[in-house]
Amino acid sequence: MHWSHPLALLALAACAGPALERYSFQEPHMGTEFRLVLYAPDPERAAAAARAAFARVAELDARLSDYRPDSEVGRLAEEGQRTPPPIEARISPDLARVLGRALEIAELTGGAFDPTLGPCTRLWRRSARQRELPAPERLATARAACGLDKLTLLSNHPEGPILRLDAAGMRLDLGGIAKGDALDQALAVLRKHGIDRALVDGGGDLAASGPPPDRSGWTAAWEAFGAGTLGLAHAALATSGDRYQSITIGGVRYSHILGPDTGLGLTRRIAATVLAPDGATADALASALCVLGPERGIELVESLAGVEARIATPEQAWLSSGFPRPDLSAKR
Repeated sequence: MHWSHPLALLALAACAGPALERYSFQEPHMGTEFRLVLYAPDPERAAAAARAAFARVAELDARLSDYRPDSEVGRLAEEGQRTPPPIEARISPDLARVLGRALEIAELTGGAFDPTLGPCTRLWRRSARQRELPAPERLATARAACGLDKLTLLSNHPEGPILRLDAAGMRLDLGGIAKGDALDQALAVLRKHGIDRALVDGGGDLAASGPPPDRSGWTAAWEAFGAGTLGLAHAALATSGDRYQSITIGGVRYSHILGPDTGLGLTRRIAATVLAPDGATADALASALCVLGPERGIELVESLAGVEARIATPEQAWLSSGFPRPDLSAKR
């Protein structure tokens, strides 16, 4: 006969803590839908944590968006239009953090990811609306205002982060990393509210903390010239490509992802899915790998700790050595 002391059972119950329930919340942010799925002991704590996480995403959008003239990035661009270079501006810690990581990814990818492409991005959006290529002189002017060598970030300045812009008309474009950073920051807010089992979905890009109870990971789906699922925990997954964002001009299909060497949308049909330790890295690398192409992209990924990728065209897919195959679980 098995016997247990009542006090021992009470102690075990106390250690187990309150039962966790699943909650889901959704709000529009950064031009897409953000969805939080989390486990919490009660609806009040879940709702409070979700409100704080969404507020943080909104705060980041107000700083990092290049669509909003009232954002911090938008105000910097406006100053760049009316003030001769060089321009030195004190910037927020949020902008300094995201731009700093963007510059690290830019160096890592040999410029395939370039946060200074804002002038070309703005021109390309206009071309997409008008369905015509930009005039050569306009494109040349925009490209002259881009360049990683024309920007200096002083993150550790004693008076706070300082950004120096050395060319007229410079504009930042953090669209390839801002959403990924927002996923990371939302998870950080949830953790501060005691929520350590959560998934944040920003327009299909995902970042996860701990997995659901009694599971090893969240089921994360990807779709890019093929489809699949993997288990996601304490990691992020992002996909970039031209499937949902492209324009046809003169019979040529152009992606929303710009080639830094041309200032125009990519014309090769390509998509990249990246599994990385954090959302900012996954987001930025997914765009950069589309620029680098399959061979150079996979070579880069194989050199990065904790990063895996799948790069695909309509005809073929290239996988890094640790990217989950259909019969393998995700690498942690």
